[in-house]
Amino acid sequence: MRHAALALLFCLGLGLSPVSAQSADPIEGVISNQLEAFGADDFEDAFSHASPMIRGLFQTPDNFGAMVRNGYPMVHRPADVSYGQREEQADAVLQNVVITDEAGAVHVLRYEMVETEDGWKINGVSLLQAPQVGA
Repeated sequence: MRHAALALLFCLGLGLSPVSAQSADPIEGVISNQLEAFGADDFEDAFSHASPMIRGLFQTPDNFGAMVRNGYPMVHRPADVSYGQREEQADAVLQNVVITDEAGAVHVLRYEMVETEDGWKINGVSLLQAPQVGA
């Protein structure tokens, strides 16, 4: 319970909004749709939200799914997701996403988004150091 309260305070302090698959924001929508696909173990759909560079790197939805399951378990099975700060760059948009995992730990990830002919795609995700709350 304490972890949930701390996570809520953390999110409120950052002015974050809850995840919505029907988000009017196209970048949040792509990320939300990929997270939903991971939650359903639909790695083919999750892979469809990856950029051409990521798709070339992993080659198949199964390889991509294995990488996420093993390297980003909080993304594979998030308990809660909210959106944080966004930074626009010349060729990409960096979107911070706060994910609470099933154990209640809070993770901040930075999604690099690129616009393609097929719309926004995820070009990479990096794990950021989450600020300590109540320490």
